[in-house]
Amino acid sequence: MTEITRESMDYDVVIVGAGPSGLSAAIRLKQIDPDLEVVVLEKGSEVGAHILSGAVLDPVGLNKLIPDWKEKGAPLNTPVTEDNFLLLTETKATKIPHWPMPKLMSNDGNYIVSMGNVCRWLAEQAEELGVEIFPGMAASELVMEGDRVAGVVAGEFGREADGTPGPAYEPGMELRGKYVFLSEGVRGSLAKIVIDRYNLSEGHCPQKFGLGMKEIWEIDPAKHREGTVTHTMGWPLGNNAGGGSFIYHLENNQVYVGFVVHLNYENPYVFPYMEFQRFKHHPEVAKLLEGGKRVAYGARAISEGGYQSLPKMSFPGGVLLGCSAGMVNVPRIKGNHNAMLSGIAAAEAAAEAIKAGRSGDELTAYEAEVRYGAIGRDLKKVRNVKPMWAKWGMYASTVLGGFDMWTNELFGFSVFGTLKHGKTDAQATGEAKDFQPIDYPKPDGKLSFDRLTNVSFSFTNHEESQPCHLKLRDPSVPISVNLPKYAEPAQRYCPAGVYEVLEGEEGPRFQINFQNCVHCKTCDIKDPSQNIDWTTPQGGDGPNYPNM
Repeated sequence: MTEITRESMDYDVVIVGAGPSGLSAAIRLKQIDPDLEVVVLEKGSEVGAHILSGAVLDPVGLNKLIPDWKEKGAPLNTPVTEDNFLLLTETKATKIPHWPMPKLMSNDGNYIVSMGNVCRWLAEQAEELGVEIFPGMAASELVMEGDRVAGVVAGEFGREADGTPGPAYEPGMELRGKYVFLSEGVRGSLAKIVIDRYNLSEGHCPQKFGLGMKEIWEIDPAKHREGTVTHTMGWPLGNNAGGGSFIYHLENNQVYVGFVVHLNYENPYVFPYMEFQRFKHHPEVAKLLEGGKRVAYGARAISEGGYQSLPKMSFPGGVLLGCSAGMVNVPRIKGNHNAMLSGIAAAEAAAEAIKAGRSGDELTAYEAEVRYGAIGRDLKKVRNVKPMWAKWGMYASTVLGGFDMWTNELFGFSVFGTLKHGKTDAQATGEAKDFQPIDYPKPDGKLSFDRLTNVSFSFTNHEESQPCHLKLRDPSVPISVNLPKYAEPAQRYCPAGVYEVLEGEEGPRFQINFQNCVHCKTCDIKDPSQNIDWTTPQGGDGPNYPNM
C-alpha cells in the first residue's frame, strides 16, 4: 500500500474532545495567554452531539473558570430545590432520610443541566477567545516523535469497508502540538493506547465502570416538579448487579430518567437495558411517566474506580483529562466538576511550561495538582464506597460507606484505609453454567421500549461503507469461546443492539451492526475475552444527542 502523505498544522496545544474538560482547558489556556495557538477536535457532528450525562452539576469548576457565568448566560437554569433518595422493592419505595448522610452528599447549590448544552455554551466562550474548534474531526491516530506524543491524525474520511482508500478518500491532517490533551471521555481509543504504551496504570487499581442509560421524557405538567432530584437503588437489580437510577425534573415539563448498572456483575445473563426498561414499571416511576412521551435516548459508560484507579495522568508530550483518567465521584454521581477542574489544571501546567520554553515533556505539575489538589481531595473522601459495594453488597456499603465518608469529612482519615478494587469488570463475568437465564418482561411500547426503537431516538448515524470501527482481535472468539462459556453476553450488555448471534444452516454466527453504535464503549470494557477494541469511526458519525 502506498504510504499516506498528510499535511500538518502546528499548535501550542492540541485538545482531543470538546467535552467539559477539553473546553475548560482551551478556555483557560487563552485566558492565561491570548497568543497561545489552541485547537479542539470533536468527533461528533457538532459540539455536544456525543455528550451524555445525568446531570446534576456542582458549579465549582465553572465558578473557577468563568466566575461571571450567570451574567454570560450559561445554561444552568434549574437549581436543585428538592433531593430524594429511595430504596425500592418491587412494589414499594421507602424514602431514606438525608440527615445521616455527610454534607458532601447534599445537592444544595447544584443545578440540573444538559451537559450537551453546557458544552455548546463553553464552546462559544472558547471561540470568542480565539480557540479553533473543529467538529466532525475524529482523532484516529497518535503522531509520535521518538517516545513522545507529538500530535494526532484527524479528519480521515472515505475508506472502504476493507480498509483501503476509496475514490473519495481524504487522508486527514496531522495536528501537532507542544502538548496534546486527551479528553475523549470514558475509555477513549487514544487514551487506551497511551495508557498501555506508557504503563500508566501500573501501581494503581484497575479502572471500574458502570453503564449509564438515559431517556428524556416530556410529562404531564401536573406531575412536573421543577428542580426535584430523585435517586433510587434496590429493585429491579437485586443481587444480580449493583447500580441505581436517577430522575431529574428540569424545565419545560421535561424529566431525565436514567439507570446505571455497575459492570462488575457476574451473571452473564444480566441485560442492563432491559433492567432499565423494567425499572420504569415500578409504581412510583410509572405514575410519573404515564401519559408522557419519551423524546430522546442514549447511553455511555461511566468511570467508577475513583481515587484508587486514577492512572498516572501525564506522559511524554501530553496528559489525560477528566473521564479519560476517571474522575467521577461515585456516591455523589458527579464527575463534570472534576473534569472542568482537570482542564483548568492542565492548561495552567502547559502554559507555564510553554512560557519556560519547554515542549513535549511530562507535565508533572498537572499530575500533582490532580492527585493532591481539589480533585484528589474530592475523590479520596469517597474512595471506599465502590469497593465496599463490590465486596459486601448494597446494604453493608450504604451503612459502612456512610460511616467512612463521615470520618473522612470530619477527621480526614478512614478506619478502613484505602480498600482495593479486585478484578477488571471483564474478569468479573461468570460462566453461564453457574447461572440461570433471566426472563425479562416484553416492553409495552408505552413506558418501556425495545432497543432498536429506542436507538432511533439517539439519532445515531454511521456511513455504512466505512470499515467497522468495532474490531475483533480474533473473529472466532465470539462463537468458539464466548457463546459456549458465557452465552455470548455482548447480545445483552450492549445498550444499542450492535451485537447479535444469528442461527444459520451452518450454525451460529456473530454479527456486528456497527451502524447502531452509540459510542458507549461498554463492549470494550465488559467483553469477558477482551476481544473487542472500540475505535473511532469517521468524524461526524455516531449519536446526535439534542440536549443530553
